[in-house]
Amino acid sequence: MSTIEIVFFDAGETIIRPYPSFPQLFEQICRARGVEVRAADVRAVQERLAPHLVDLAEDSGVSKPSLDAEDSRRFWTFLYERFLTELGVDDDTLPRELYATFSASSSYKLFDDVRPVFTELEERGYRLGLISNFEGWLQQILVEQEVGESFDVTVISGVEGVEKPDPAIYHLAVERAGVDPRHCVHVGDSMALDVEPAREVGISAVLLDRVGRYPDPGCPTIGSLEELPTLVSNL
Repeated sequence: MSTIEIVFFDAGETIIRPYPSFPQLFEQICRARGVEVRAADVRAVQERLAPHLVDLAEDSGVSKPSLDAEDSRRFWTFLYERFLTELGVDDDTLPRELYATFSASSSYKLFDDVRPVFTELEERGYRLGLISNFEGWLQQILVEQEVGESFDVTVISGVEGVEKPDPAIYHLAVERAGVDPRHCVHVGDSMALDVEPAREVGISAVLLDRVGRYPDPGCPTIGSLEELPTLVSNL
């Protein structure tokens, strides 16, 4: 029988994503400005850069981008500039437009597997929690997507002032949950921001790798949240 009491989730690219996807929305924004960009090329850049977000934050001069509105703007604008450079696009104003769109709660939706899995986990007796590097307006997204009440514990970096991979954000979540870390599991899409720091504080970690980004992660890995309830029951 599982000893897990609460299942924590990351937010971005774990339970929510830009709709219909980051590459497709990126393409739509660019094409509306007369800039020809293909979603497949955006996706390729995304896969190259995604494992290096911590390094990119340092390159932007912003070490903790979700903790301050101006730092968030600087980091994401820098990142979109990097995307456009990789795509061979030279447009000084487009990064600001990309930032405005990707900073709007209306641009986000849940992945299709989220609600059914939340329901199944709750029916199996697990509590749900959220640990996310995100600006405070993530709360608005969760309400709009009708999952704001699903979480017993919600820890958002832009609200709390502490950001992954700092283990303190995981300690805070565990403290609020009132459980031993050994009875928690955290699910996220990043080795550096989710799996490694969660393990550091004694939380079991599951890597959600929807696109096959990590060929040999060395930890429990799923390609869809549909696989999660069975995996958690066996931990």
